[in-house]
Amino acid sequence: MTLRQRQPRIKDARRLAFIRSLPCCVCGDNTSTEPAHIRAAGLGYGKAHTGMAQKPDDKWTVPLCGRCHREQHAFGDELKWWASKGKDPFMIAITLSASNR
Repeated sequence: MTLRQRQPRIKDARRLAFIRSLPCCVCGDNTSTEPAHIRAAGLGYGKAHTGMAQKPDDKWTVPLCGRCHREQHAFGDELKWWASKGKDPFMIAITLSASNR
């Protein structure tokens, strides 16, 4: 049996700086925006699940203020948290990628 080697995470400092310049995509706060990495899978969007102790590629980041970012992590189920906010994080990340070219 061969183990599949994990692909290295694709980092993008320019993308992260762009995300930090935006207001929070949930509450609109523009004072403490952080790039929040989407860990959940979105297979319809081409986003595979991110394993434990693994961060997804930087292209799968969205702007969250510190408060919303901590709330999202504390909630437990990432996709249910996004659904409770009426937001699609995959579409947000894809849309921001298109506007940051």
